[in-house]
Amino acid sequence: MQETTLTSSPSTQDRPKAVVLLSGGLDSMVSAGIALEQGFAVNALTIDYNQRHRRELDAAAKISRVIGAERHVVLPLDLRRFGGSALTDDIAVPKGGVGEDIPVTYVPARNLVFLSLTLAWAEAIGAHDIFIGVNALDYSGYPDCRPEFIAAFENIATLATKMGDEGQKLTIHAPLQFMSKADIAREAHRLGLNPGMSWSCYDPQADGRACGECDSCRLRKGGFEEAGLVDPTPYAA
Repeated sequence: MQETTLTSSPSTQDRPKAVVLLSGGLDSMVSAGIALEQGFAVNALTIDYNQRHRRELDAAAKISRVIGAERHVVLPLDLRRFGGSALTDDIAVPKGGVGEDIPVTYVPARNLVFLSLTLAWAEAIGAHDIFIGVNALDYSGYPDCRPEFIAAFENIATLATKMGDEGQKLTIHAPLQFMSKADIAREAHRLGLNPGMSWSCYDPQADGRACGECDSCRLRKGGFEEAGLVDPTPYAA
């Protein structure tokens, strides 16, 4: 798919600001595309938490350029100092498929921490809208992807900020929350976003390919297959 800059017609100064939590994965890319389509000036926030799959940082930078983000901030936060996850510790990434238990790729309280940082930047720049690409259907069972968490955090955002105290509405948008991975693949296609810009694999191989066997790879591959669309990601398996 040809890559085009997906800026909407009005200048960024004429559009309301939104902060998009942009990991570099497929879901966050589509979430950013939806924010842009809805008329927001996108300010992208990427957290460099010293994750195993650091290739997604390059993906986030590319996505930010292509969609014409107003700003892209990459914030360092070394969660390897905490560990406790296969993404931030010397723990093998599971390759057996998505199970019923919360997998070791869960990073403790990640979305709570990341949304708090996103909220802080949103308040600093006067943005009343935050976009996050969490999904509660085809996902690995992380508790901080559930609709109840998003609703609770929106309430916290109002209670914890000067903006909220002054009666200004703060909205947490989770536009992919009830989409399947196939739906998300179709949405990327509809928005004209090249899925090859995004990166999902938790365990990138030394030759640059995605492993094809971790939960994230399996969910992504299955979604594109179900949607009948081509995923340009190079997989080792």
